Amino acid sequence: MKSSFNLKTASAIIFVILAGCTPLAGRLQKDPAGPSSLAVGELVPATATPFKPLPTATVTPTPTEPPEIPVWIPEWIPEQLSSAIDLKYPYIDAENESDSMIRISLHEVDNPDFTWVYALVAPFPTIRDDISSEELRRVWSGTSDSSYQILVDESTLGVFKAKWGDPELDKVRVVIPETMLDTAWAEKYTLALIPFEEISPRWKVLRVDGLSPLDGSLDLVQYPLVARFNWEGRIPIGQGKVGQLRDAGYPTTNRDEGKLTRILLTGTTALVRLTAERMETKGIDYPIGDILPWLLDADFTHISNEISFYDQCPPASPERLGTRFCSNPDYIELLDLIEVDVVELTGNHLIDYGRKSFSSTLEMYEERGIQTYGGGANLSEAIEPLIIEHHGNRIAFLGCNRAGPESVWATDDRAGAAPCDLDRMASDIQNLLDEGILPIVTFQHYELEDFLPITLARQEMQQMAEAGAVVVSGSQAHFPHGFTFVGDNFVHYGLGNLFFDQMWPNHRREFLDRHVFYDGRYLGVEVMTAMLEDYARPRPMTLDERTKMLTTYFEVSGWQISDKD
Repeated sequence: MKSSFNLKTASAIIFVILAGCTPLAGRLQKDPAGPSSLAVGELVPATATPFKPLPTATVTPTPTEPPEIPVWIPEWIPEQLSSAIDLKYPYIDAENESDSMIRISLHEVDNPDFTWVYALVAPFPTIRDDISSEELRRVWSGTSDSSYQILVDESTLGVFKAKWGDPELDKVRVVIPETMLDTAWAEKYTLALIPFEEISPRWKVLRVDGLSPLDGSLDLVQYPLVARFNWEGRIPIGQGKVGQLRDAGYPTTNRDEGKLTRILLTGTTALVRLTAERMETKGIDYPIGDILPWLLDADFTHISNEISFYDQCPPASPERLGTRFCSNPDYIELLDLIEVDVVELTGNHLIDYGRKSFSSTLEMYEERGIQTYGGGANLSEAIEPLIIEHHGNRIAFLGCNRAGPESVWATDDRAGAAPCDLDRMASDIQNLLDEGILPIVTFQHYELEDFLPITLARQEMQQMAEAGAVVVSGSQAHFPHGFTFVGDNFVHYGLGNLFFDQMWPNHRREFLDRHVFYDGRYLGVEVMTAMLEDYARPRPMTLDERTKMLTTYFEVSGWQISDKD
C-alpha cells in the first residue's frame, strides 16, 4: 500500500519550519491595511525587540594578603628609637638579620633617616671641661695613657662599636642606665657616653672638640658624637617599601633645637662708683667687652640690677665710696647692648633715692620690653611670678628680698622689692608645677664674706628646692658661694658680682650660670667663671684661674672632685 504523504505536503511543512526559525528575515504577518493589500505568503520585516545576550558571569577572586616583609632592627638601636618603631603588616620583625628584607644600619651619610645625638658627661664636681675626639677614641681603644674610664649602656656600646670598633674592656664598662650616675659619682676619673635625652642636672656635660650638645646652634656635621641610622632595603626599589617606612612618622632625632631654651643667670649689677667712673671715661660699653659673647648667647639673659636710674644722680667719682646708690639713666644703654631680657628687682638699694626714681626705672624697663620680677609698683606686682614661654618650655621666675631693709619692701600701696614669704612662695611653686611650669627662685639674702652663706640662707634656699624649684640662686653675694643639689634641683648659694667695682681677691671672682631646658624638662647648668678687671670689666678666667676656683668651690660644697687625686 502506498503512503499518502506527497511532495506538496512536505513543502508546506518545510516552509512553516523555516518561517518559525528565521526571526531576522521576517515572518508571515497580517497586514494592518487588510487582506486586500497582502498577498498570501508575502514576507513583512520583523519589528521584534533586538537580541540581548545573557550576561557573562563575573568571578570575584578571593583576597590574598601581601607577602610579609621581614625587618631587622638591631638590639643596640637606641631604646627611644626602637620603642617608637611600631611595624604594621606586611612589615614584621625578622628573627635574624640574614632573613630580613629591610634593616636599620648605621652609616655616615649626608641625609640620614635618623640622627641620634650623644653627650660625654662626668659627675658635676669635675674640673675638666672638654676633650678632643682623638683623645676620647684613644681612651675607647685603650691606647691612651689617661686614667679615664668610660661608662656606657648596652645600646651605646653597640652604637659606638659600629662607629669606632671594639673597645678596650679595661677602659669601657657596661652598666645599666639606672645606676650609671651614682656609679660615676662614686668613682674617680669616670666619664660616661649617654644619649642626649638622658642628660640630667647632676651630670656635667663636657665639650668634645669644643662643641656641646647644650649649645644653641650645634653643628652636627662637626660634632663627633652623632650616630646616623638609615633604612636599607633588599627588595626591588620599585615596590617603594623602604619609602613607606621613611614616611611612617617615627622620630628622626633625639635632639630638636626647637625644644631647647637656655637662660643665663648672673650676679649683682651696680653701675655706680668706680664702675660708673670707668663708663664715663672709657665708654658705656667698657664693662662688657670680654664677656659679651656669653651674654648674647643665651635665649634669655638675666641680671640683678640693684640700683635705680635717677635723672638727678650725682656724677660718678672715685672718691664716692659710700653705699647710697643711683645710676645715670644713660647707663641703661649697657643693658640694651647686652640684650637683657629679664631684670631681677630684689636688690636692697632700689629705693636709695626714693620711690619716684624706682618707679621711673620700672617705666624705662617697660619701654624697652625688659621683663621684671621680684619687685614692682606694689606688693601684688612684686610677688607675681614672671612666666616665659619659649620653644615649648614654660619657665617662671620668682624672687624675694630677705635681707631688707624693711623700707625697700613693697606694700599694697607703695613700690619696692618683694619681701620673702616662704610659705606663699612654696604654694606658688606647687601651683606652677601643677600647670607644667618650671620655677626658678632667686634670693636677695643676708650677705656673708665667705665661700658659703649663713646657715639660714642655706636652709631657706634648700627649702625652696624641696618645694620643687628646679633652680635656686643667690643674687645677694658679692663674695661668690658654693652649690648643692636637692634631688635633681640645683642650688647655687651665690653667684658673686657681675658689674660692680669690688677688686678684693675673692670678690673679683664671678660665676655666670647658663641653665638649659629641653622639652619641658630641666637638663642642668653650665657654670662659667670670670675675673673682674679694672673695677668694671669682667673677663673669662684663664684655665689655671678656673681650675683653682672650681677646686675651691667643689671642696667647700662637700664634694669629692671626680678628676683629682
